[in-house]
Amino acid sequence: MNNISSDELASWLALWRVNGVGAKTYVSLLEKFATPEKVLSASASALREAGLNATLVNAIQTFDKTEIKLDLAWLSGDDCHLMRWTDSDYPTLLKEISDPPPILFIRGDHSLLNELQLAMVGTRNPTPMARKTATAFATTFAQFGLIVTSGLALGVDQAAHIGALEGGGKTIAVAATGLDRVYPAKNRALAQKIVDSGAIVSEFPIGTSPKPGYFPRRNRIISGLSLGTLVVEAAIKSGSLVTAHHAMEQGREVFAIPGSIHNPLAKGCHHLIRQGAKLVETANDVLEDLGNLPLVSVTDGMHQTQLDIDASDGLTPEYTLLLEKIAFDPTSVDSLVEESQFTAEEISSMLLVLELQGLVSSAPGGLFYRCSDI
Repeated sequence: MNNISSDELASWLALWRVNGVGAKTYVSLLEKFATPEKVLSASASALREAGLNATLVNAIQTFDKTEIKLDLAWLSGDDCHLMRWTDSDYPTLLKEISDPPPILFIRGDHSLLNELQLAMVGTRNPTPMARKTATAFATTFAQFGLIVTSGLALGVDQAAHIGALEGGGKTIAVAATGLDRVYPAKNRALAQKIVDSGAIVSEFPIGTSPKPGYFPRRNRIISGLSLGTLVVEAAIKSGSLVTAHHAMEQGREVFAIPGSIHNPLAKGCHHLIRQGAKLVETANDVLEDLGNLPLVSVTDGMHQTQLDIDASDGLTPEYTLLLEKIAFDPTSVDSLVEESQFTAEEISSMLLVLELQGLVSSAPGGLFYRCSDI
């Protein structure tokens, strides 16, 4: 957060806690009054002239600033940050959406919010294959330098965050609660790992509990921070489709992985594909599409990151080295461990990625063989 006085900070937090002041109203008031302090000290007539109704005018003029004590106490903690709409490092892509949050609470590395991101979302109860696919895709994206952004929910979100971390990359979680709590509680350990090497973000003040209406609001931030949104597996009535529709409205890319016509959790993806989402079968399908975007134009002058994609094959040197060790006849993981410098765990993860990219196939007995040349 840029240098800010305690009074100025208090005003930013206070206006955001006024009942009835949402993102659009807050930004509109900033455009009319310049600062939150001037909004809070404005006369009733000035607030009415700004388009506010009597109820909201009264809420602003009678707001009790002691309500921000929770926010201030949280901000005094380690690795806790506040980012404002007017800050120079406010995420460039997020600022482009129709209702950007005027305030972001952040735990972890707040500089990551301006890096190139891909949103990954899906059902909370994925099939085993969808979970594996989400993890493998996220691992690949992370290895190519993309930050994987998701919603810290169980299921696909969880797998996406884990896959990015396993790929040695960064991941951002956007929460639908205040950052003094983790929802769902089962993801508490994962949330800490994300903070340690990424960031958790929320527009909600400290102390905010999860409510059904907060998740759709959260979803617009997930898509708004990202170049595109990948839906891995989702039912036709799914919060993931809300995220995808936000992405479409924001002019961002939408990708969907198809599934069996008999799987109800594939119907959401099929619906999106019929609406124009791009059908993807491998992680490289997404990377190649993003690689064609004018990426410099969607980042600010300080963050002109480019995706490290080789259009010929999309493989890192490590994956190329492993693929060279895999014969066209079935080969065991143990044999690959002996012939390479990788551990069994690393090879198992890399084989899954190579299989999803169509370069290797599995055979009975835990064996693998190459089915395509480099």
